[in-house]
Amino acid sequence: MKKMIKGLLVTVLATSLLAGCGSNANKAESTDNAASGGEAKSVNLKMFIAQPRFKEQYDKYIADFVAKEKAEKNIDVTVQLEMPTTDNAAQILKTRLASNDAPDIFSLHAINDIPIYYKAGYLEDLSDQPFVGKLLDSVKPSVTTTDGKVVAVPLETLSWGYLYNKKIFTDLGLTPPTTLTEMKAVVEKLKSNNVTPFVLSYKESWIPQLVLPLAAGALINTDNPDFIERMNKDEGSFTEMKSMFDIFDLINANGTEKATEVGGDDGAAAFAAGKGAMWLQGPWYADTILKSNPDLDFGVAPLPINDNPKATLINLSASTSLALSKTTKNKEVALDFINYVLDDTASNAFFQALKFNPIATVHTFESYPWVNDATAYVKEGKSYQDPSMPQAVKDEVGKGLQAYYAGQISQDDVLKALDKAWKSFNKVNK
Repeated sequence: MKKMIKGLLVTVLATSLLAGCGSNANKAESTDNAASGGEAKSVNLKMFIAQPRFKEQYDKYIADFVAKEKAEKNIDVTVQLEMPTTDNAAQILKTRLASNDAPDIFSLHAINDIPIYYKAGYLEDLSDQPFVGKLLDSVKPSVTTTDGKVVAVPLETLSWGYLYNKKIFTDLGLTPPTTLTEMKAVVEKLKSNNVTPFVLSYKESWIPQLVLPLAAGALINTDNPDFIERMNKDEGSFTEMKSMFDIFDLINANGTEKATEVGGDDGAAAFAAGKGAMWLQGPWYADTILKSNPDLDFGVAPLPINDNPKATLINLSASTSLALSKTTKNKEVALDFINYVLDDTASNAFFQALKFNPIATVHTFESYPWVNDATAYVKEGKSYQDPSMPQAVKDEVGKGLQAYYAGQISQDDVLKALDKAWKSFNKVNK
């Protein structure tokens, strides 16, 4: 993500076009107008996508979409794109929705957000849209509700753990460790060769919180399978996840300095420059890393959290997805864009530019090396589905771990705050 900023990054793409009608009822009329050059109305489409680091890619794709609407329907489309940082996005979106100022199209986390936003009645049913038939069988469930409705088009599917510099590892004869003890040995080998083991970048709270889904996912899939179910019933506690501090403390004790002053972009630049051999981060930062160093050879590996090698697993999830507001007044054009996200031809270049994984049958581009690294673990059965936790809990752990790193609160303080956040979530959502 880009550096934390106080304001919002807003870009407006406007094109003056002859227009056709923007409603489903007048679709035929707009098509006729396109052919005859007749008068048509303009459409202002509001989008809310919390991925400011990809502004350039979205700008281009949206511009292509605007041109397509003109050429095929003669609709004058103006797109207003709002791109807040991840730390701010959830609260901003909730405020918009609660005040009846919903964007026509907005991003949300497939695993964490869809159940909540669907229950609240904010999401349009997209089950009959053309893009649905293109989704890979492994991806479709992530955007499908419990009653079988598809309510978003996925963008990012993720296979992640941590990133490591392959050249540094190869030069020192290292391989990704499978246990916490092995990770400690890797750390000592790196330090003895004057290499800082980890890049630290905790200025944005969502980055340190990454240790939670990695640790929780590993423990849930080995020693604590009913943790999520019990937390949803107020019968569990994060004290059961306290071992996550073992790896978190190891990372913090062997990382770069001034972590709370370093955001995601600066962390990516530091990792690209070889200032640390590993980074607690996902491959969604590949584009930013390679802009700093196009020749960097990096890989993805599962993060060890204890000495059980069966708990060293890759996290599989679908994150950023685009939903259509149930209250949109521009449904036809909004649906056109939702389907354009998985256009048979254009989406290949778009997903490649974003360095996302293929998610649809129409995607024919070759996977990236780091994707293949993670996929190898998955094929060996060394993976798990990202645990579904309330966003409020993830927000709380991010802030808590920032404060813990700074020495302001204890491990127990963090765990108590997480228990409280989940119980508060349960009260509102029961």
